[in-house]
This record gives sequence, C-alpha cells and structure tokens, in this order.
Amino acid sequence: MDILIIVFSGILIVAGLIGCVVTKLPGTLFSYLGIAVLQYSSISEHSVHYFIRWGVIIIAIQGLDYIIPAWGKRKFGGSCKGVWGCLLGMLAGAFFGCSGLVVGAVLGAFVGELIAGKESNEAIHHAIVPFTFFILSTIVQLIVAGIFLCRYISELSYFL
Repeated sequence: MDILIIVFSGILIVAGLIGCVVTKLPGTLFSYLGIAVLQYSSISEHSVHYFIRWGVIIIAIQGLDYIIPAWGKRKFGGSCKGVWGCLLGMLAGAFFGCSGLVVGAVLGAFVGELIAGKESNEAIHHAIVPFTFFILSTIVQLIVAGIFLCRYISELSYFL
C-alpha cells in the first residue's frame, strides 16, 4: 500500500509542476496535495505546523496569481483581450517549444490588444506587460513546486 501512496503522491507533484506552466491549473496546490498524500505513507512525517505554513503560502500564491495580473493590466492599461490573447498565443506557441511559448504569448497579446482597438505602438507595450506578469507568476509557482519536489525526492531517498 505504501508504494501505491508514494506513486500517487509523485503523480500529484508532477501534475503540480505541469500546472505551474499550464494556466488555470492550480499547480502549487497539486504539489501541496502530493506532499499531503505522502504523509499517509510510512516514509514521511511532517508536523501540523508544516502543513499550516505551506497551506497559507499556497493560498497566498494562488490569490496573487489572480490579483497581480489584473493589477498589472489595470496599472499599465492593458485590456482583457490582450490577456486572453497572451494565454491563447502561449498555448499555440507550445507546439514550437520554449521559444514558441514566448513568441506566441507576446504575439497573442499584441493581436488581442489590436482587436481591442489599440494602436500598434500602444499594443506592443501592452503585449509585453501581461506576459511579464505571467512569467513572474510562473517563476514563483515553479519555485514552490520545486521545493515540494525536492522534499518528495528526499523522502523517497530514505525509502530506497
């Protein structure tokens, strides 16, 4: 039974890492759940304080993931169409590798801003802003998910 719990925990942690990059999936929450599931195996022993602290951090990250892009969009004058264009362009660019993600996101935001009625110079500026906030948010989530992955690997090394 321990092996099943450990494998399921690993699947949740990997899903968490994927969720950090794929928008609208709570990546850090999946990683947190992976560590919580690992707690039910015989190889892991975390305190209640550990889970409370990380729970508060996860809630803060998930909240900021929605607040910061909206704040940046409002602060720098971007439109909702630009944000959606950024997300759709990133997904389309994913088929072309890492550089496709970057180029697709910026081009998608640019097209979205043009559709929203912005002039090309203004659209370029507003295309870069949502992408920048998206990258910052993704980096923070990847750091937290990476911490959980390192914790999982260290717990797993005692098992092996």
